[in-house]
Amino acid sequence: MKKTNFNPSGKKPDIEINKPTEGKFWQQPQFTIWMYIIFIISSMYLWQGFAEMRQEEIPYSEFLSHVENHEVAEATVTNKLISGILTINDKKSGKPRHFFTVPLWDNDLAQNLEKNGVKYTVRQSDNWLRTFIFSWVVPFGLLFLVWHWMLNKMGPGKNFLNIGKNRVHIHAESDLNVTFADVAGSEEAKQELMEIIEFLKEPERIKSLGGRMPKGVLLAGQPGTGKTLMARAVAGEAKVPFFSISGSEFIEMFVGVGAARVRELFIQARAKAPCIIFIDELDAIGGARGIGPAMGGHDEREQTLNQLLTEMDGFDTSTGVVVMAATNRPEILDKALLRAGRFDRQIIVDKPDLEARLAILKLHTRGMKIATDVDLRVVAQRTPGFVGADLENIANEAAIGAVREKHDHIIMADFEAAIDRVIAGPEKKHRTLNGAEKKRVAYHESGHTLVAKSLPTAEPVHKVSIIPRGVAALGYTLQLPVTEKFLSTKKELEEQIAILLGGRSAEELIFGDVSSGAQNDLERATEVAHNMVCRLGMSDKLGPLTYGKEQRLMYLGVSGQEERNFSDKTARIIDEEIRNLVEEGHRRAMEILSKKQKTLDTLAAALEEKEVLGGSEVDKIIAGVKDKA
Repeated sequence: MKKTNFNPSGKKPDIEINKPTEGKFWQQPQFTIWMYIIFIISSMYLWQGFAEMRQEEIPYSEFLSHVENHEVAEATVTNKLISGILTINDKKSGKPRHFFTVPLWDNDLAQNLEKNGVKYTVRQSDNWLRTFIFSWVVPFGLLFLVWHWMLNKMGPGKNFLNIGKNRVHIHAESDLNVTFADVAGSEEAKQELMEIIEFLKEPERIKSLGGRMPKGVLLAGQPGTGKTLMARAVAGEAKVPFFSISGSEFIEMFVGVGAARVRELFIQARAKAPCIIFIDELDAIGGARGIGPAMGGHDEREQTLNQLLTEMDGFDTSTGVVVMAATNRPEILDKALLRAGRFDRQIIVDKPDLEARLAILKLHTRGMKIATDVDLRVVAQRTPGFVGADLENIANEAAIGAVREKHDHIIMADFEAAIDRVIAGPEKKHRTLNGAEKKRVAYHESGHTLVAKSLPTAEPVHKVSIIPRGVAALGYTLQLPVTEKFLSTKKELEEQIAILLGGRSAEELIFGDVSSGAQNDLERATEVAHNMVCRLGMSDKLGPLTYGKEQRLMYLGVSGQEERNFSDKTARIIDEEIRNLVEEGHRRAMEILSKKQKTLDTLAAALEEKEVLGGSEVDKIIAGVKDKA
């Protein structure tokens, strides 16, 4: 499927081991009578401590003066402090004054207090329990509450008491209801996995011939192709326990935690053998060693990988433990992880072809109310390059669209709208074009369409639209292949460049200048020409050679960069050849549109009026116009 855009801006039920208690820690208290007693005592001493904070400090001489003048109602005497209440009221509050003072001891103090009728109490020292509570219990208690609150804000289970515990999910054999009947497409991958199931069910068959069960199976493929679903189907078919964990769940901030989790995972798996260990996103821990930043920036990940290598190389194959893993970046995995004896089988889960897409659509729509006019084969033809997750999304979007339009059943128009939404984004009904812009966009898309209809190797035009969609697309021309294609010839690529430049050429022909709407078309045309020259050896001057080595270490953030392995002279020739291919495509598009300008005008007028034209309508318009020879 090819789509050309008018784009002025160019923007492009499980059982879990060691599962922590969910919720806040005060929502599920485990109180005992002792906790209540401690709380009451602490409250009493806290109140007493706050009461002391409200006391007024007076000099010891003033205290002696109050004693001589019979102005002390009562006093508490310790070896460090004297506190009490005066008979004199406070001027502001009108209440008796509370005081404390640090004494200068003399032998006549007791006689003096008694002589003047002061009620006093003598203690040998401070209350040690109160000192302990205020100095130790209260500060550390507050610190613990703040720490616990911060951990709860991080999310459930983020507790320093269980940071080293394993997070593996164990699915019992009775809980796995997914089978290969729930997996459509990828027949070759399913066939290879069926052998793993047979080994798990009857390990004696391979042992009787002197062979061994494969230790590991790596599922590699693009995101959304169904790698995880396929692993669950293997466990469901084999009826064995299924251990699943993500590669990122091994890694923690503390070095050594990941390795400990790997050891615990394999210990649990051996205890439940035969079983399957499934590690999703293996590249999180399995990346090539020794190419990260210096100063030990990847110590934890590398230790985790080393432990995984040791466990896979060391565990006995007779135990019936099979390790399955999934990744969409197999090129960055460590070579030691991919060698024979660890991941013995590497299965590619590729994008589905036409028949596989049809089977996937039937699978995802079997519980939906589908109208009789829906042809799922047409939907499959309209979605080349889509993976299983995309097709499931289209089926769901069609159902949502039917509800929005208040349909009793999902009709073909709902599927068409869902495909357009996924490919080009939602309609921007609030984005209205003025008359001049709408006319320019109509000619732009008509230029793509007319060039595509005029070239022999071009794919058929399925739909043309000038309704704004997505972030910046003001229109698009959608072409659909008649059959699945896996190769492109030099002639087909040259004509593809001409089709991409058809919109810009139409603007230049009709309006005498060009707009920013062709930015995406120019980028794609230049990319096709660059690949023809540097990757595919389709240049007469440079010959059948490739130039530049692509770096694939995407996790380092250098995806798409090239290592230059050619001279400056060769670089100038490459630039000239790319320019020649693009300019030839532009010349060819201008030639076609100049000869069929009347058809271009008619097609643009119809598109400006209706905003959307189907493939059959385009054919009818072109057939009804006779251009000058």
